[in-house]
Amino acid sequence: MKIAIIGTGNIGGTLAKAWLSAGHDILLGVRDIESDSVQQLLTASERVVAKPIYEAAQEAEVILIAVPSQAVFDVAKNLGYVADKVIIDAMNSVGRKPEPHPNTFEALKALTRCRHLVKCFNSTGWENMANPVYGNTSIDMFVAGSSQKGKDIAINLAKDVGFETCYDIGGDDKVQLLEDFALFWINLAIMQRQGRNIAFKLLKR
Repeated sequence: MKIAIIGTGNIGGTLAKAWLSAGHDILLGVRDIESDSVQQLLTASERVVAKPIYEAAQEAEVILIAVPSQAVFDVAKNLGYVADKVIIDAMNSVGRKPEPHPNTFEALKALTRCRHLVKCFNSTGWENMANPVYGNTSIDMFVAGSSQKGKDIAINLAKDVGFETCYDIGGDDKVQLLEDFALFWINLAIMQRQGRNIAFKLLKR
């Protein structure tokens, strides 16, 4: 699968490496091809290429967006027509909301008219994407959105990263729960000083 990754920071870069290892082709949608983060990813494999955001988005089947919340407007403007693509919003609006929208998901929905927009890979730290295994247990991921196609793809991509299960928590109306869940993780990890190597696992009896 061809996956465009917009944002080559900790989240985007870590997922790029994981999906590359799983056999996917990675298109980095970038402004500065000479940046250190982009160059490091380009040296990983011939199946990683860097292109302008528009070209990467148009060529890809799936687009992951992992940029600061305030950058969502500029990114959306450069995507081109993506209404039929699958877009995965891996961003959080903790601290700064993309006004007038309540979160990045709603901003993307309004700006792109994408029919297969989902929220995933936002609710834990990048360290848990680099290594989602604690002892002998693989941790879980969560996805929300009203597109079943988008959720199915996100679930499979989460498993490619190494998450044991990616739970569907509902439609577009449940996206804010994932934003709040991310804040819960951040609070525990940073404010409450539990450290970033903490994760969530759904247990069933």
